[in-house]
Amino acid sequence: MQISHNISLKPFNTFGLNATAKHFVSVNTIAELQSVLALPNYPEKFILGGGSNMLLTKNMDALVVHVNLKGITVVSENENSVIIKANAGENWHEFVLWCLDHDFGGLENLSLIPGNVGTAPIQNIGAYGIELKDSFVSCDALEIASNKIKTFNKADCQFDYRNSIFKQEAKGQFVICNVTFQLTKIAHQLHTNYGAISGQLTEMGIENPTIQDISKAVIAIRQSKLPDPKEIGNSGSFFKNPIVSTESYQALKLQFPDAPGYVISDLEVKVPAGWLIEKAGFKGKRFGDYGVHKKQALVLVNYGNAKGLDILKLAELIQLTVHRLFNIEIEAEVNII
Repeated sequence: MQISHNISLKPFNTFGLNATAKHFVSVNTIAELQSVLALPNYPEKFILGGGSNMLLTKNMDALVVHVNLKGITVVSENENSVIIKANAGENWHEFVLWCLDHDFGGLENLSLIPGNVGTAPIQNIGAYGIELKDSFVSCDALEIASNKIKTFNKADCQFDYRNSIFKQEAKGQFVICNVTFQLTKIAHQLHTNYGAISGQLTEMGIENPTIQDISKAVIAIRQSKLPDPKEIGNSGSFFKNPIVSTESYQALKLQFPDAPGYVISDLEVKVPAGWLIEKAGFKGKRFGDYGVHKKQALVLVNYGNAKGLDILKLAELIQLTVHRLFNIEIEAEVNII
């Protein structure tokens, strides 16, 4: 464990933004993390995970602490299910593939989501009808103020749509060290009716899919419409899908009869932010080195040498335009740093 200085964060964020960390350290164990957090000479510290859900708009004067805790453990199992603990530094998609290699079900719809295991609970990642909370048991998190480990069960985390206690009252107070999941070994509950999964399975000629087939279908869908961060810098979906009142949705439909929506309850409807952004004319728009992806309007991209502030200004322009046209507010899903 060694502290470095004036380190480019370009390799550590999927937007590929060239912000600089004045001080940087990578920790591989909880003990190292505790030691770093106790360092008196660096009063300001910034915790960095997979760098997949953040927009860096400035250089970092704080000590950037890269959480690189590795390891996957089978805690317990019976004939029906298994309890798995994954450390925070494990790549999320690689962890999902590990589960599938062992025929453990429950996370297959979350294949190819960028980022690490430790950041997944923060925004309760989700895709194609499944959210992290559906398989979540608990997580161990280091409280920065006390430098002690606290365990959060599902209720403690207060999971909501792309939200949790770690984005609300506990924001910035904890570092997630590991996450525990309960997955199925037999009688897997397959979720194939959301989005384009059923169509993709049909295209693949699969009538009775396995959890591995569903993962392959999800990967194919995501690769067909989402840019690879290794080729084009991005953070996946930049905005949340807004949830509006039934009355607001009905008003939207009067003006735009083709407006899609997913009923959440008798009182609420989720409207695809991508549709709103595309309807506002931003899909595929490029402004020099940054813009909106040509296949998915939810994705803002860095084509090479964009600055974080450029992308932030574009995001704000999109938000203002969507609100002006539809009277709907869309929130950023990524963390603005």
